[in-house]
Amino acid sequence: MYTILSINPGSTSTKIALFKDKELVFSETLRYDTSQLKQYKRIIDQLDFRTKTILEILKDKGIAISDLDAIVGRGGLLKPIESGTYEVNEKMIEDLKEAKRGEHASNLGGIIAYSLAKEHAIPAYIVDPVVVDELEEVARISGMPEIEKMSIFHALNQKAIARRLSADLGKSYTDANLIIAHLGGGISVGAHKRGRVVDVNDALNGEGPFSPERAGGLPVLDFAKLCFSGSYTYDEIKKKLIGQGGIAAHLGTNDVREVYKKIEKGDKKAELILDAMAYQTAKEIGAMAAVLEGKVDGIGITGGIAYNNDFVERISKRVKFIAPIKIYPGEDEMIALMEGAYRVLTGEEKAKVYN
Repeated sequence: MYTILSINPGSTSTKIALFKDKELVFSETLRYDTSQLKQYKRIIDQLDFRTKTILEILKDKGIAISDLDAIVGRGGLLKPIESGTYEVNEKMIEDLKEAKRGEHASNLGGIIAYSLAKEHAIPAYIVDPVVVDELEEVARISGMPEIEKMSIFHALNQKAIARRLSADLGKSYTDANLIIAHLGGGISVGAHKRGRVVDVNDALNGEGPFSPERAGGLPVLDFAKLCFSGSYTYDEIKKKLIGQGGIAAHLGTNDVREVYKKIEKGDKKAELILDAMAYQTAKEIGAMAAVLEGKVDGIGITGGIAYNNDFVERISKRVKFIAPIKIYPGEDEMIALMEGAYRVLTGEEKAKVYN
């Protein structure tokens, strides 16, 4: 029996979950008041504080680190790497601490896992971080040589759902051609070709559908004019793209449930904006069908917004001609982390080396 602890740091919380042979023993979400975090200048400065809160919960539950077979943390903004489970090493810790590719709470996942596991000589892992890069070379090319397309998406959940969809279709992931659409604060749509994500929109930096809080793809010249208008600083422009874009910019909320409340009260603008987000998501799914040359075994729709049947139907009616559609609401990130570590512990996969 393998006992695995999953750790998933978010901007104002840390989720932990304990599993024994894939069965959930308990899960907790440790929420932090923003005033607690304001005292830390950088994300890495929160390391001791967050680690302490985790240890307190484990102590209350009567769980000792020495009882664990592995600790697995959410992967952060590392250099582009292949999909898989990676054993945390000193090189990874160095890159996560330096945060050369960006400050994000998920950077703490591998660091916390490593710090807890090291003194007890048990392995620490990360699984499918957002920087997973399996793009085909043709997918990297943009119309400007100075700018190469990047792979930044909801890799952890997309990969987990792709494996689940493959099994539901009676196929192995490495034999299936799938399209996975993750609907959350950001929206990413990936073309999974026999176990590799060969194309996907950059869900963070302004590509693909707009989402509850991201602007998505924009008319580039008009956007350039906005940038040089003198009305905004770089940081303000960045916020308009990430965090304050999409539905938040149009309707003043990033909560799709609130949008539906507006629609129920007869708000026609809210109806149009919501439908536009579904429309753009369907267009992206269609684009990924072209990437796969129309040979699509199934479409998986996942993420928090996938709980909303109406929104899913707005997408499905436009793409159901492509392939069968399966809905997997939520993210199940804690399970996906555990499963990655479990595959290594049981010998199903070999842990990859980050270098």
